[in-house]
Amino acid sequence: MAKTSLLYIATQNPEKKGIAVAEFDSATGALSAPKLVIETPDPAHFTLSADGKRLYLCNTGTPGGVSAFEVEDSKTGALRLMNYKESKGRGPSYVSVDKSGHYVLDANYGGGFVEVYSLGADGSLDQQTAFVEHQGSSVHPQRQTKPYAHWIRTDPTNKFALVADLGTDHIVVYHFDDRTGKLSPNEPPFFKVIGGSGPRHMAFHPNGKWLYASMELSNEVLALSWDARKGTLNQFQAVKTLPGDFKDPSTAAEIAVRKDGKFLYVSNRGHDSIAVYAIDAKTGELELKQRVPSRGKVPRYFTFDATGRWLIVSNNEGSNVVVFAVDPKSGELTPKGEPVPIAKPMGVVFLD
Repeated sequence: MAKTSLLYIATQNPEKKGIAVAEFDSATGALSAPKLVIETPDPAHFTLSADGKRLYLCNTGTPGGVSAFEVEDSKTGALRLMNYKESKGRGPSYVSVDKSGHYVLDANYGGGFVEVYSLGADGSLDQQTAFVEHQGSSVHPQRQTKPYAHWIRTDPTNKFALVADLGTDHIVVYHFDDRTGKLSPNEPPFFKVIGGSGPRHMAFHPNGKWLYASMELSNEVLALSWDARKGTLNQFQAVKTLPGDFKDPSTAAEIAVRKDGKFLYVSNRGHDSIAVYAIDAKTGELELKQRVPSRGKVPRYFTFDATGRWLIVSNNEGSNVVVFAVDPKSGELTPKGEPVPIAKPMGVVFLD
């Protein structure tokens, strides 16, 4: 029986930037041509509320900020702008909703800061409850001269907020108060990765005990154990995302763990591939299973559909989105159909 769901795709098409919608058939893997549903400046990463009724988006330009949209029609994906909060300096690069559903957190790459907004009763952005500027730098002479906060989410307990700061080589840990929306430094306040690694995005394992982080500059995935009582991290593995003989420029980008916790996926921009790793159920260690071409240039984001049987990849400079079938047993990817054209795709999220 065919089940159709909607896929939101942010597009930075210079002629008309905004959010597009495509229909996806989870029985066949067919993806329709995307249609723009709303214009918005410089859309990048975005996320949906847990009930699928609100969409929160990074407008990543200068000036930029965070936009809140209402999903007006779940059948067509129609969106209505509720409100917008301008950021200090350029716009953020990552946005998430905490587990209580009462706060939106964003990481501002260019500004090197993180902030939190409370949500009004209607789901619109309300008060700024936290604003923290990061300090420091690291060893890369161009990419790490100052902080670059790239990712922020609360942990599975909702008691901590973690930040990947590419510029300082820190995974920063804050206490998060879901009554007030405030952030305060943990003790210790961060986990330091090897200089020049460049933490970009992270993903928790469903068991809440393991955290995996993509290192943009060193092209690695770090596997870390997470102590949810103390808010501390310990690294137990690092694996390369690229083949040993690949010497051209490439950077690691998106990372995700399949919802059954058995496999991890990371994208390589330059090598233009998705690397697939099996996760050892007892130790959390990673074993490479596959590297598959992304069928386009610069695979920046990807997302699973609700069934976990399909992975959709957005090739930002390839100007397409690509469907991959996910093997339930091996985790490996097989391309399905032809790439679907869309100019400068950014974030991709299913409306389920």
